[in-house]
Amino acid sequence: MTDINTLRRILTDYKRVAIVGLSDNPSRPSNAVGKYLLEHGFEVIPVNPKYDKILGQTCYPDLAAIPTPVDIVDLFQRSERVPPFVDAAIDIGAKVVWMQLDIVHEEAAQKARDAGLEVVMDRCIKIEHARFLGGLNTNGVN
Repeated sequence: MTDINTLRRILTDYKRVAIVGLSDNPSRPSNAVGKYLLEHGFEVIPVNPKYDKILGQTCYPDLAAIPTPVDIVDLFQRSERVPPFVDAAIDIGAKVVWMQLDIVHEEAAQKARDAGLEVVMDRCIKIEHARFLGGLNTNGVN
């Protein structure tokens, strides 16, 4: 389990996020997350082989195709599909692997940690950012 201080530090220190599985469909959770991150000062790099652009950002077919360093690899993938994306995150020198809500893969997470990456599992980056840094008022309503 990732503690609050670690989540806050990750969301403060790292601003370039590759979202694997980002959809161009506004009704999909990945699209809402990407849009939110863009609106809150993050650089969003869509990773989806189906598209050339999403949310106005150049889309890449895989993590290896991204020409710039990546801080956070945010995974919108089923748990069983996580390992190759963790391998790719390690290969590109990412700092953090972030698995969205309901995504947990302990073996892949340990492999990432062993390679020096931080790991967040079963948490939504949008929810965590809003909770810690997004300016929620005292009654928790944005």
